[in-house]
Amino acid sequence: MTERRDPMWIEVLVHVALLLAVAFALYPVLWVVSAALSPTDAPEVSAFPFPRDPSLRHFAAVVGTSDAEGRWLFGWQLFNSVVIAAATALTAIAIATPAAYAMARFDFVGKRGSTRALLATQMFPGVAAAIPLYLLLNFVHLLDTRSALVLVYATTAVPFAIFQLRGAFEGIPKDLEEAAMVDGATRFGAFVRVVLPAARPALAITALFAFMTAWNEFILAATFLTSEEMYTLPVVLQRYIGEYDAQWPAFAAGAILVSVPVMLLFYALQRHLVGGLTSGGVKG
Repeated sequence: MTERRDPMWIEVLVHVALLLAVAFALYPVLWVVSAALSPTDAPEVSAFPFPRDPSLRHFAAVVGTSDAEGRWLFGWQLFNSVVIAAATALTAIAIATPAAYAMARFDFVGKRGSTRALLATQMFPGVAAAIPLYLLLNFVHLLDTRSALVLVYATTAVPFAIFQLRGAFEGIPKDLEEAAMVDGATRFGAFVRVVLPAARPALAITALFAFMTAWNEFILAATFLTSEEMYTLPVVLQRYIGEYDAQWPAFAAGAILVSVPVMLLFYALQRHLVGGLTSGGVKG
């Protein structure tokens, strides 16, 4: 039996629609790239965002930023962002993995209430807790430190990671663990050797989301950090937009530089994206 194909004109319309959608999505990105490559301090206004004489001087100005003492500020700021985002992701995975496994596999007193409490924490924006968090961090002398941001970001990353990983663990058949324990493995051994490898896509995507959340956060970082060498990259970008002046080409160059690490992470973890996002959607 031959497979029925759609008429040629329908396929052409579908491809045209897809090309228009891609062009619509890429047009703002082209504007950012054009502004970053502009040879002047003001971006050129044109319907077709292609610079006539592209220049990398704005990238050089952003990367080569230094303070009065000659320290390479951009290097320290990049280091701050990487350390804070990576520490947040590792903290979220380390705490959420056993908690999510317990919620997926065991029945205990307060299980339903704790689930609702975790869900409630996701209903409040982080900026709503900025003042009490500032007072607490000031009391323990952690203001203007990387540890402060890791602690603050982890308070929102951990509940999200628990919900994400709980669905992934529930999607892994219990028969696999029981078979391992029949062969002599302990509960912990079955968890390490069977469950964690099966949940690797979910762990990867959850860590990626936690990393991105910490990497892109601005309001709390701008509130708790005061010295330039402790700034994260989103705070640095804000400095190019003043009350009376805006350095749009430098801002665009900085935005591209900030996006590069995230794009590299997406490229490295792309084979885990589909499996991680759909984990827990179908139970075995």
